[in-house]
Amino acid sequence: MMKKLSKSTLASLPPQVTVPRYDRSSLTTGIVHIGVGGFHRAHQAMMIDSLLNEGKARNYAICGVGLLKADRRMRDVLTAQDGLYTLVVKHADERREARVIGSIVEYMFAPDDIEAVIEKLARESTKIVSLTITEGGYNLDPITGEFLAEDEGIRRDLQPFATPATVFGIVTEALRRRRERSVAPFNVVSCDNIQSNGAVAAKAFTSFAGLSDPKLADWIARKVAFPNTMVDRITPATTDVDREEIREQFGIDDEWPVVCEPFVQWVIEDDFPLGRPPYEDAGAQIVEDVEPYELMKLRLLNASHQALAYFGYLAGYRYVHEAMADPHLVRLLTRYMDQEATPTLRPVPGVDLEDYKRSIVERFSNPEVRDTLARLCTDSSDRIPKFLLPVVRERFVAGGQAPLAAAIVASWARYAEGVDEDGVAIQVMDRIRDGLMKRAQLQRSSPTAFLEERSVFGDLIDEPRFVVPYLDALAMLYECGSRHTYARVCF
Repeated sequence: MMKKLSKSTLASLPPQVTVPRYDRSSLTTGIVHIGVGGFHRAHQAMMIDSLLNEGKARNYAICGVGLLKADRRMRDVLTAQDGLYTLVVKHADERREARVIGSIVEYMFAPDDIEAVIEKLARESTKIVSLTITEGGYNLDPITGEFLAEDEGIRRDLQPFATPATVFGIVTEALRRRRERSVAPFNVVSCDNIQSNGAVAAKAFTSFAGLSDPKLADWIARKVAFPNTMVDRITPATTDVDREEIREQFGIDDEWPVVCEPFVQWVIEDDFPLGRPPYEDAGAQIVEDVEPYELMKLRLLNASHQALAYFGYLAGYRYVHEAMADPHLVRLLTRYMDQEATPTLRPVPGVDLEDYKRSIVERFSNPEVRDTLARLCTDSSDRIPKFLLPVVRERFVAGGQAPLAAAIVASWARYAEGVDEDGVAIQVMDRIRDGLMKRAQLQRSSPTAFLEERSVFGDLIDEPRFVVPYLDALAMLYECGSRHTYARVCF
């Protein structure tokens, strides 16, 4: 018999479903997480749930916060399900592991009551404020790294007596109140795929504070810890097929379950003045320097996703595992990783890079995860400059070449035209979508038009070592199509 997921139905779920073994009503919310989505629920919330099941981290239950109008649905679902949701791990051999996660014990939808959210952050029991606000959510210019003070939301937050609505306004106001009340500041922990994500978050929040209160900005810079982290778990968007499968296989009626791959990694810089959960007991790695791990992940795994995404989509594939069945695309990925990305990496303590690269191919090839290429193509103007272009620049500084990376950018430019090779419209999803598509649609007559977007590419338009292979690949895409192009550029 199917059970609507809630605290009242936990005890009657099938025995193969793991459920929380702790009293959720006795927990304290020591973590406030802003941006609750599938990744957070498959990653950080899962690890806290593991610790709670061991009788640990009882003062570090999670209060989720949604800032965007689109987060209303998360509020409604989690409220109806008492904060519970199903996490299903999909193994390549078709096995499924289902587990109900109970670590999110509260959820606040900021548009309902922003003041309540600020006070929640300002409360002394809040030790950690963590973030998954996307790679582009930190409001920094991708080329200069400077805070974008002219952003409309930022300008509204800075008006006298304004009620803050952005993550910067809300978090900064909470920190201001803690300072006034002589309460030590919480940690700010970014869990987004950005190199030096803690330093990026520090830059963003101190810059915002400095626009209205330089003394507060100085206090944040001196007192607030922003540890760097590296996060990894492939978590595709939940589909109706996933919901139905969970109903049929496990008898759980869950409005918003999460599905993910078996692999999970979290590397964390140990900088928590107010204390932290024993993350290492849940499998996280606590290290002094996160950078070697994050460069490995961003430049190998994340950049390889971009290598696969546009070429694969243009070739007619729609799922990652389908594209990975094409030996030429696998060759493109492996040669990019070996020839261009790996030479830019430092040694990674405890990691064999050859094994890591093989694991990427295996993970991408998992047919059960059913990750979509469309997801990988989203927000490219945030991802490409953070994952791929640093490899290009480092290769050039070292006197090397990066023709495969240039070809990957060309595939993005062709994709951004918004029409595939069969004339079918592509739904391009990007924060600067209109500008990118306008440039891409000019490039048949003006081949460098896309690269002239300096807000994304900076001075690469002036670098022949990049422009020449880019133009070669773009011309080949027009003349021969995607499949022929990625087969050719690998040789």
